[in-house]
Amino acid sequence: MKYTINSALPQNSSAESLLILVDNNKLESIEKTYQINELKKLFEHVHYKASFNESLPLIGKLATIPNVTLLGLGDAADVKAAKIAKLAQSIIKATQTKFKQIHIDLSALPADLHYLFALSLSQAAYGFDEFKSKKNEFVLETINLISTNSSLNYDQLQLIEALQSGQALARDLGNRPGNICFPEYLADQAKALANEFPDLLKVTVLDEQQMADLGMNAFLAVSKGSARPGRVITLEYNSKLDQAPVVLVGKGVTFDTGGISIKPAQTMDEMKFDMCGAASVLGTIRSLCEARLPIHVVGAIAAAENMPSAQATRPGDIVTTMSGQTVEILNTDAEGRLVLCDTLTYIQRFNPALVIDIATLTGACVVALGKVLSGLFSPDDELANELLQAGEQSFDRVWRMPVSDDYQELLDSPFADIANIGGPYGGAITAACFLQRFTRDYRWAHLDVAGTAWLSGPNKGATGRPVPLLVQFLANRVKAHG
Repeated sequence: MKYTINSALPQNSSAESLLILVDNNKLESIEKTYQINELKKLFEHVHYKASFNESLPLIGKLATIPNVTLLGLGDAADVKAAKIAKLAQSIIKATQTKFKQIHIDLSALPADLHYLFALSLSQAAYGFDEFKSKKNEFVLETINLISTNSSLNYDQLQLIEALQSGQALARDLGNRPGNICFPEYLADQAKALANEFPDLLKVTVLDEQQMADLGMNAFLAVSKGSARPGRVITLEYNSKLDQAPVVLVGKGVTFDTGGISIKPAQTMDEMKFDMCGAASVLGTIRSLCEARLPIHVVGAIAAAENMPSAQATRPGDIVTTMSGQTVEILNTDAEGRLVLCDTLTYIQRFNPALVIDIATLTGACVVALGKVLSGLFSPDDELANELLQAGEQSFDRVWRMPVSDDYQELLDSPFADIANIGGPYGGAITAACFLQRFTRDYRWAHLDVAGTAWLSGPNKGATGRPVPLLVQFLANRVKAHG
């Protein structure tokens, strides 16, 4: 999707449709701006109140554009960020299959919501029909935004376009089934991205023998149960830049049966989404490449499939991690932390400025925060605050949870240095505490996106979160560090 921003309706526009956002306290401004006569009488006749998301077609009222629709905001001063997505979805649903190019006059919307509104339009304009015989008939290509008081600029719109592309990639990867999207497939996707942007990306892929040589036995304890071999994939973006990189580490369990600690059958199909952390890393890297942000970033993906087999890890098995710490694997369904811990040790070779891992890690986080907020865990107040701010700016919000040494004793094992689960209480916290034991040498934050990376029910599918959060976080760092 392409975006433009103008202060008034362009002359000789080829757009077929104009949507005008309306403040119900300023209905008369529409009549004045667009010189549409007798609007007040029409409003009274059809009882139009411009309530939030209430639409009114004005067929033939504007000579230059055949289709004009008013879309109510209610009292614009009361519109909050949480409502913006609903507004964007209504617009896209009404126009996506009908018009190639539309205008939206968002002058009535508070200026501080313009960026979020444009971002929400890009997110609403997504469909996944890859495995359907009947494809989506989407034709909308360009959205021309109009406002007399917008804070939006060209660079922001370019970032939104790049973000849309990256978030769509993350959603596509998450939506693909496990028989299509497996560890080697993720490696191929990373290589394809590097081929598309050879001046910006360098990709390295570790196979299982190389992992074994490095002592990544926690990772291999997960991947060895599957006929699909595991892979550690790194994507170095802008590596020539003379700065310590931000490293993003994504959990890429392409299908999670639970292993020997097998999951119940109901909704197990959704375990194809257990690689959404990895998908968000690939999506973020794609956004960076398209926006060409001047920042050094490394994406690392821990890709494995967790299956039960004669070779699968047994509950009670003990392995030695790449860090030298030993782990008693009490539950093979707590596998994400096992592939992540070795990857978090491996990425030390990049001398990171900071590390953020992204993982659909625990059901406990879904219980705590539902499908609205992602869990944020970090002992670093400054880093946590930067992520909280970026989450608010992109409306890809997080909630800070504790990760303190008080919880570490729950992970004690009588047979090894650490157990891979911490009992029935504070499951999301003890999972973060497990990862923390492998991140003491650098600044670190953990995002548990188990509740936000995909939706169930009638709108089932990957959301592409937290790509907006991560891209905003990186854009903020570029701005702060010049």
